Amino acid sequence: MTGADVRPLVGLMPGDMTGIGPEITAKLLAGGRLREVARVVVIGDARVWELGCREAGVQPAWRAHGALEAIDWSRDEIPVLDLGNIDPAALPRRENSAESGRLTGETLLHMTRLAQEGKIDAVTFAPLSKAALHAGGWKYPDEHQMFAAWNAHEGFFGEMNVIDQFSTFRVTSHVSLRRALDLITPERIGAAVRLADTTLRERGFEHPRIGVAALNPHCGEGGLFGDEEIRLIAPTVRRLQEEGVAVRGPVSSDAIFLKALRGEYDGVVIMYHDQGQIATKLLGFHKGVTVTAGLRTIYTTPAHGTAFDIVGQGKAETGALEQAVRIAARMAAARRCAGVGGIA
Repeated sequence: MTGADVRPLVGLMPGDMTGIGPEITAKLLAGGRLREVARVVVIGDARVWELGCREAGVQPAWRAHGALEAIDWSRDEIPVLDLGNIDPAALPRRENSAESGRLTGETLLHMTRLAQEGKIDAVTFAPLSKAALHAGGWKYPDEHQMFAAWNAHEGFFGEMNVIDQFSTFRVTSHVSLRRALDLITPERIGAAVRLADTTLRERGFEHPRIGVAALNPHCGEGGLFGDEEIRLIAPTVRRLQEEGVAVRGPVSSDAIFLKALRGEYDGVVIMYHDQGQIATKLLGFHKGVTVTAGLRTIYTTPAHGTAFDIVGQGKAETGALEQAVRIAARMAAARRCAGVGGIA
């Protein structure tokens, strides 16, 4: 590679070290497939990285560094920013650990600060445990709300789930279904669609096509099974269309994913968590990616979990983690082109 290195700099954390994160991080980077799309630096403890290499059965060239500025990107080796904060020998494996959750959160906070200082372009992390984070003192319903707090974010943000065929965005997320019904308002529906439009453009879709799912069976059957489609969803979709957003809906949720699968939509806005998660996990469990959309810091991660049952067995797949890095790099490059954030 000649001249200035324009590849985005993506920080990659090996996730919660009690799960499969360290081994899939090592296996992915040892393969070298990401070198053309990003400069990837492992951020965490070098001992966790070494653990991952042992469990993945790989011996790539790598070098530990105390600061990002010390990395020589011309060298054919994997850089590790060694925080020296996690001793794998002192923590359990294959189970939730409050201490591991605490340290995982500390590492993510450190990476967030690096991004806010313009030292890295994006944060990608291997699977973590929400339960361990919470037990470790990070008292947020999920990592997305934690990230929003760290970024002092005001306004709407949300979780985007990406599979090869389409992406989903949520009007409501990690709340009970009963609570979700109260949260579905024209304002939140409009904010979710606008977030979908903006984030899909960052992913490279020049004119994103967005479908909005109905809430009730058969779109409410003209009000027979509920009138939210008539009162809330359809009027909001019409207003967004008048603004120039390429959005359609409401579409029955038993049909909208079939339409997306056929290529009619690039993104689907869903009303509640499982309405979209069932579809995306069925279609792309091992390649699905979760993005925290709408924040000034880019966060991506595999959509699957820590997989305690297969830790160290060589069964864990790297597809979702690879896609998470690729999406982070693509979003960072798009923001750089738009003059938003990025490393100068």
